[in-house]
Amino acid sequence: MKQLMIGNEAVAAGLYDGGLGLVSSYPGTPSTEITEFLAKNDGIHSEWAPNEKVAAEVAFGASLAGMRAACAMKHVGLNVAADPLFTLSYTGVNGGLVICVADDPAMHSSQNEQDSRHYAIASKVPMLEPSDSGEAYLFAKSAFELSEKFDTPVLLRTCTRIAHSQSLVERTGREGGSIREYVKNPGKYIMMPGNAKKRHPVVEERTAALAEYANDCMYNRVEMGGTEIGIITSGCSYQYVKEVFGDSVSILKIGMPYPLPDKLILDFASKVDKLYVVEELDPIIETYVRSLGLSVVGKELFPAVGEFSQKTVADAFGVHSPASVTVDAAVPARPPMMCAGCPHRGMFYALAKNRITVLGDIGCYTLGAVPPLNALDSTLCMGASVSGLHGFNCARGREAETHTVAVIGDSTFIHSGITGLINISYNATNSTVIILDNSITGMTGHQQNPTTGYNIKGEPAAKVDLEALCRAVGINRVRVVDPYDIAACEAAVKEELAVSEPSVIISRRPCVLLKYVKTLPALAVDPEKCKSCKRCMGLGCPAISMKDGKARIDNTLCVGCGVCKQLCAFDAIN
Repeated sequence: MKQLMIGNEAVAAGLYDGGLGLVSSYPGTPSTEITEFLAKNDGIHSEWAPNEKVAAEVAFGASLAGMRAACAMKHVGLNVAADPLFTLSYTGVNGGLVICVADDPAMHSSQNEQDSRHYAIASKVPMLEPSDSGEAYLFAKSAFELSEKFDTPVLLRTCTRIAHSQSLVERTGREGGSIREYVKNPGKYIMMPGNAKKRHPVVEERTAALAEYANDCMYNRVEMGGTEIGIITSGCSYQYVKEVFGDSVSILKIGMPYPLPDKLILDFASKVDKLYVVEELDPIIETYVRSLGLSVVGKELFPAVGEFSQKTVADAFGVHSPASVTVDAAVPARPPMMCAGCPHRGMFYALAKNRITVLGDIGCYTLGAVPPLNALDSTLCMGASVSGLHGFNCARGREAETHTVAVIGDSTFIHSGITGLINISYNATNSTVIILDNSITGMTGHQQNPTTGYNIKGEPAAKVDLEALCRAVGINRVRVVDPYDIAACEAAVKEELAVSEPSVIISRRPCVLLKYVKTLPALAVDPEKCKSCKRCMGLGCPAISMKDGKARIDNTLCVGCGVCKQLCAFDAIN
């Protein structure tokens, strides 16, 4: 029976039906749902790992033991997992190992739009790239066989549109769930220099065999139509090309972007008058096609930034495309902002009010950078706020130490902030780190993490004691504040910045969107007392607006946090 699935659900179904025994991941949009769907299956082990490097290493351990294993992450998560990835290429696998990576062209929820195909090329690991949910299922399921056949991990690349769009999937049942025998093999799995030198030629031989396999495999196919134009494409771009041209042009659809099929490409090129490559982001396929001595048109027509659409393809080829749907009425901009009652708002207000330099991190609290708070000075990658704070203070000395902090979420701190804090302690800058503890991994949709006390299935689990952890790495000054109390936040920040030793402030209050969080009655503004000073507007709370020259609170949004009440000098908010 066929059923509609989003791409992430299809990948999960394919991995499960392919005999998956273990999945370990760190949540990252647009990949998160893969692991969430897998966690619904009681017959396999599912977990949230502290970060993507750990997740990949857990999956390797299961593969080494003979079990089919997987991990899932977004493109920047693959940066974190790159260390084990490159050496996994040398060791190979025992049980099949699939590493799912979801790219984010147009950066819908990411700090860059890197192209993960570069990792496949650099690590010499085969990559599969589906174009819809049906292929996502088939490619994920077959990836285990490919992994075991060629003794290699396999990268499965999707993107935002594939991960979150729906198409039909026909499941074929679970296969291959048995665990392979484990045999001790130091020469294969212990990557010390003497052994690694012997494994590198094996990788090269495998790559050559995979390149030959790519010329006649299920992942790449030719769809002959008119021969005036031949288009080589992959992923989402294939769907856009089909919608614009249908069967009027010939298409070489690439489902295995590494290694690319040389003979198949040369044969396809010989059958068409003019050759084009349509691919999002970097010219990976185009560069390879040119290396074969072929004349091809690619990035001359198509941008190397953002995601494509049917219109992108139609406009590039100069063909008519149906007009986009338009709305006559002017639609006001809706910039992203922290939710009404967000526990981070009070702390950010205190920091902005006191003109503190703030090195930010990756999470929903990054929205503290937008007006009217404008509270952040930088955001780089997971954990960089803590490490960056130390470097900033080393460069600028005591002047910076008294006016600069790092902010980092509880999940991000566990992910990669701990080592930065150890560095602060060990190398002794008088740095103040603020851990924004909202008791959940918020930005990706409320996943559990090691600080929440629950595992991926919502079952009780060991809970990291942040205060004890910070003290254990050498931080003597650790204090907890309630971010709904602005005065307490201000006092804590000023006091910790003034001391001559490292310190940590834990700003602790659960995310207001968590189901167990009880909200208070909405507040209201007394228009007779309101003096239109707009001080409450400085919070950037979506529940507060100005109407007829007076502040107004939307009682459908307000959660009664009381932060705005603390700012009103005229007692107009009650």
